[in-house]
Amino acid sequence: MYVAVKGGEAAIANAHRLLADRRRGDRSVPALRLDQIIEQLGLAVDRAMGEGSLYDRELAALAIIQSRGDLIEAIFLVRAYRTTLPRFGYSKPIDTAAMKIERRVSATFKDLPGGQLLGPTFDYTHRLLDPSIAEGAAVDEAMARASADEPAPRVTDLLDHQGLIEPDVSEVQEEIGDLTREPLEFPLNRDRRLQALARGDEGFLLALGYSTQRGYGRSHPFVGEIRIGEVEVELDIPELGFAVNLGRIRVTECQMVNKFRGNAKVPPQFTRGYGLVFGQAERKAMAMSLVDRSLRAAELGEDVNHPAQDEEFVISHSDNVQSTGFVEHLKLPHYVDFQGELGLLREMRAEHDVHAPAGTLPLAARVGEGGAPGSERVAPPLPASPARGEVPGSIEDTSPAEAAE
Repeated sequence: MYVAVKGGEAAIANAHRLLADRRRGDRSVPALRLDQIIEQLGLAVDRAMGEGSLYDRELAALAIIQSRGDLIEAIFLVRAYRTTLPRFGYSKPIDTAAMKIERRVSATFKDLPGGQLLGPTFDYTHRLLDPSIAEGAAVDEAMARASADEPAPRVTDLLDHQGLIEPDVSEVQEEIGDLTREPLEFPLNRDRRLQALARGDEGFLLALGYSTQRGYGRSHPFVGEIRIGEVEVELDIPELGFAVNLGRIRVTECQMVNKFRGNAKVPPQFTRGYGLVFGQAERKAMAMSLVDRSLRAAELGEDVNHPAQDEEFVISHSDNVQSTGFVEHLKLPHYVDFQGELGLLREMRAEHDVHAPAGTLPLAARVGEGGAPGSERVAPPLPASPARGEVPGSIEDTSPAEAAE
């Protein structure tokens, strides 16, 4: 580990105790239950599952409570737990065309086979706070209509039948990669790139997708279709010789349709951007599909000039667990590193003062710069840095090699 803890256990234990106390809050307020989180904060649960790469609503709800609502911390907890689970195999590709649809909208065609279904959405709500929710007002039961069982083919399939959009499979591979078991090596095939985007940070991907629409990427997208619903997950059992249905999961799928001018080898046509995530998370699926299309710029012979088109930049910075770890580690002890920087800076300033033009004040005399003449003051001494091991109960900054020793 980067930081070796050789003391301060009592302080750390007390910090954990204080964290648990703050998590529980006022004891006169009933404690949250997992079913309350699952039923009433479902979108937060879906995000924790999706970016945590583990479909389990109860575990995601537990992580949200444990993290006090910090979703990135909850995602970290889910990811960490996921690494302890055994791997039994890989399921068959889910068939979203056979989805039990809860919501299905298209911005390209008004009348679709199977119809459009608004479902649960904020799209047409007024963004006004509703005080009745805080008062516990009764909520009307949802209205349900009888299912017509009419086929609901994907919009992109309709375009494909007329030869107006690129084929569904742009890359032929013998085996699908697994981002969780193989190291990242650029360039990535599209399968692993989509895996990285599916567990990437929603906010980061949203910003990149927005940038492509503002001119930082050749993108003029249309929502071919967004569909949310339940799909069956099947696993092939070699001993049985057929697939076994493991159950249903809720997913969100988005297919973006983008104009493509064509080139010497390919005629003008529409191209695809794809997003698929756990639960109801259409903003994430849309952002994912926008970025997926931008990352295909080189494949389609387009210029790569913008951040959302740079595969290494996007994939290396989209993981919020990695990003959080790298940023937040800065608050851990770096005493030894800083003392090295401080000593080097002092040497450089001393050398600079020796060669400075005549009349230039030394560093200590410039601390009061900007005041009245003669108001210069001497800089206060910096805190002393004790040698390693001299302060009982300290947390010392060590290198990985030293930590191993």
